[in-house]
Amino acid sequence: MTQIGELAPDFTLPRDGGDTVTLSTLQPSKVVLYFYPKDDTPGCTKQAIGFTEQLQAFKEAGCEVIGVSKDTAAKHDKFRDKHSLGVILASDAEGDVCKQYGVWKEKSMYGKTFMGIERSTFLIGSDGKILQEWRKVRVPGHVEAVLEAVQST
Repeated sequence: MTQIGELAPDFTLPRDGGDTVTLSTLQPSKVVLYFYPKDDTPGCTKQAIGFTEQLQAFKEAGCEVIGVSKDTAAKHDKFRDKHSLGVILASDAEGDVCKQYGVWKEKSMYGKTFMGIERSTFLIGSDGKILQEWRKVRVPGHVEAVLEAVQST
């Protein structure tokens, strides 16, 4: 599990478009790293569209935005194309990065428990350290709160 002030775990993951993304190579940019449960579900779609709509403001603040789920890169391509998404979508199919960031959790719905990604966002500074984290994210207002944090760092 990660903590504010420590170095963010580095990773290289397949991404939409057939390439890979490596966290450490994005320095000295800040990075918003958000974990979401599944492509093309209502909350995840709203969140991805929200980050895309504000992407220019994030870039002006010197920040890249990466969304991570366990969906394949091919599924990310369909999700990106269907909703005209502009953020990087990374595939953590094995769940290793989710575990490193402590977002792979036991969840429950309708009385059943299962393992899944807890919607979480991390703001990583230009030095690679975690500046802020949001866990158990609720989508409404979240993108704006993250953008405000990015702009104030």
